[in-house]
Amino acid sequence: MQTDVLLGLQWGDEGKGKIVDVVTPAYQIIARFQGGPNAGHTLIFEGKKHVLHTVPSGIFRKDAINIIGNGVVIDPITLRGEIEKIEAQGIVVGKNLLISRKAHLILPTHKILDKYSEESKGQHKIGSTLKGIGPTYMDKTGRNGLRMGDTELASFKEKYNALVSKHKKMLGSYDYKSLLDETESKWFEAIDFLKKIELIDSEIYVNKALAEGKKILAEGAQGTMLDIDFGTYPYVTSSNTVTAGTCTGLGVAPTKIGEVIGIFKAYCTRVGSGPFPTEQNNETGAKIREIGHEYGATTGRERRCGWVDLPALKYACMINGATQLAMMKADVLDTFETIQVCTHYEINGVKTEYFPYDIDGLDIKPVYHAMKGWKTDLTKLRRMEDAPKEFSEYIAYLERELNVPITILSVGPDREQTIIRKRIENNFTNRIPGACNERPFF
Repeated sequence: MQTDVLLGLQWGDEGKGKIVDVVTPAYQIIARFQGGPNAGHTLIFEGKKHVLHTVPSGIFRKDAINIIGNGVVIDPITLRGEIEKIEAQGIVVGKNLLISRKAHLILPTHKILDKYSEESKGQHKIGSTLKGIGPTYMDKTGRNGLRMGDTELASFKEKYNALVSKHKKMLGSYDYKSLLDETESKWFEAIDFLKKIELIDSEIYVNKALAEGKKILAEGAQGTMLDIDFGTYPYVTSSNTVTAGTCTGLGVAPTKIGEVIGIFKAYCTRVGSGPFPTEQNNETGAKIREIGHEYGATTGRERRCGWVDLPALKYACMINGATQLAMMKADVLDTFETIQVCTHYEINGVKTEYFPYDIDGLDIKPVYHAMKGWKTDLTKLRRMEDAPKEFSEYIAYLERELNVPITILSVGPDREQTIIRKRIENNFTNRIPGACNERPFF
C-alpha cells in the first residue's frame, strides 16, 4: 500500500481543507506532514464553517484517524483552542487524533522572536504570520528545539528554561517581558491539556499501517510556491511544502508515495509580500477578491488576486510529480465575460514558459491567452454533462497545457458542491459520499 498526497500548487489558500474533507471517506488515516498554525484550512458543511490550523482536515469524519506528523510545528495554546472548538461540536478528539513525539514545539519566545525579526526588516518584510514558525524551524535545524516527546520527560522544564534563556539573549534589549508574561502560564496550561492526546512514534505507526494495507492521505499546508527550497525565496515559509516533504515529515519512503493530488484555484491569489506575476492590482483583482471572499483564514489579511499562471503551475506539477489535479473556486469567475490565462512570461523581451530562478528582481510581463467566460451560476452544477460549453473548454485547455487530468472540481464552498471526475487509475472502489460522483473516484 502507498501513501497518497494532497497539497497546494500555488501560494497557499487553494482549498486543501475542503478536498481533504471530501475524499477522507476513501482513507483510514489523514496525516499532516509540515507547517504549523500559519495554515488555515477552511471546511464548510451542514451550513457551518470550520477553520483548522494544526489538526488534519479529516477530523470531522468519525471513522478517520488523524495524525499530526513530525514535520509539523505545534503551538500548544493554538492547538488547545482548536481542539476545544472541535469538541464543542460533539467530536471526541482524543479518539481520533494522534501527535508525533518528534513534532517540534513553538515556545512563547519563538513568537516574540518572529515579531522582532519581521519588524526589523522594515519595508523588506516577508509577510510572516507572526506565529513563531520560522524561529521554531531555525531551532529545529540548529538542534536546539523542544519536541512533543520532551513533555514526557522529567527534565522538560529544565530543557524549556535553557531554550528560553538562549532566546532572551537573542532578544537583547527588545521589550519582550510583558509579552512573555502574558503567554507563558497559558502555554504550560496548554501543555497539560494536550497530555490527553496520545503521543506516538508516527513514522513507526504510519509504516505499520501501510504494511497492514491501510489507506493513508498525507495533507500538506501552504503551497508549492511557498516551499523553502523551490518557492519564491525569500518570500516563502520555513518548511518543504512539496511532495518530498511527505517523506521527511512523516517518515514515508519515496517508493511509498502513490497518487499526488495537486490543488489550484481557477485563478490565483497570494497573501503578504513577494512576487506575483499575474496579479491584477486593479478592478479585476478587487472583483475576484470580493466574490471569492479572499481574506486569509489565519491572519484575515486581504489576498492579492490575479489570473491563473501556467508557468508557475507547470513548475509546481513537475516538482511534485502531480498525477491529478483539483480545481477550486471556479464559481468565482461566473460573471466574467473574458477569462485570461497566463501561458508564458516575457523577460527582457524573451518569451519563456519556464519558471525562473528569481522572479522578484526581473521585469516579467505575463503573456495571456483570452478565453470566453461561461456567464453561468456554477454553484448549482452537479454533473459535467450539464456544464456550460465555455467551462468545459476552460478545463480541457488547462488539462492540455498542464498535461495532468483535472479529476476534482469545486463549484462552491460546501462539501456537496464538488464534482468528482474519472481518475487516472482506479486503485480503490470506494465512492466519496457528500460529493457528486460522475464516476467512481477510486
